[in-house]
Amino acid sequence: MTFLSEYNNQDTRGRDMINIDELKYDEKGLIPAIVVDAVTKQVLTLAYMNKESLAISMEKELTCFWSRSRNELWLKGETSGNYQHIVSITADCDKDALVVMVEPDGPACHLGTVSCFEDNIVFESEERKEFSYEQLFELIRGRKTEKKEGSYTTYLFDKGLDKILKKVGEESTEVIIAAKAEDKKETIYEIADLAYHVMVLMIEAGIDLKDIHKELASRHVIDKKVKQEKMTS
Repeated sequence: MTFLSEYNNQDTRGRDMINIDELKYDEKGLIPAIVVDAVTKQVLTLAYMNKESLAISMEKELTCFWSRSRNELWLKGETSGNYQHIVSITADCDKDALVVMVEPDGPACHLGTVSCFEDNIVFESEERKEFSYEQLFELIRGRKTEKKEGSYTTYLFDKGLDKILKKVGEESTEVIIAAKAEDKKETIYEIADLAYHVMVLMIEAGIDLKDIHKELASRHVIDKKVKQEKMTS
């Protein structure tokens, strides 16, 4: 086996990929599949696959499930157009459950929501608050589309691009000063400020978090190819 063929049987972290015959299906030939947005990491839905639907999913790089209610194959998005483009499929340690990372074209839920797990909260800690960059980004975007009196974010959008750029420059300088002083706490604080102002700039410029994700992912692929070429030359 050449290095290239061996490389192609491994994931991006060098781990060997398993065959679908090695998976453990239940008595009905099904395996649960947890579908997750590859960018936001939000859990979108829980569905089931059999060996056939899994093979179709891998071939088309689109999620295909087995409908337990209709007893038939179900290609997600075939009717609605809300396809889920597969990034990766990973089995758990017991090989009896799957996590499917996807880039969705639209809502995952038949109710029209992004995720099937949105409104029916069973428990939520008062001390540990859920946070994501995506939630912050949407909050900032909301201050542009639905202006709020007294909001600093709305103020920045009202002042326009030049004011936003000035703030990004100021925050960048403050990060440098804090880092140069080797003040970890202050550096963290200033990086958080910079991250916020960069998000404001992104929204003003019409750039989405997914755009940055795709750019960084493309650089990762290029780096992987360069590494591969060096090892085979």
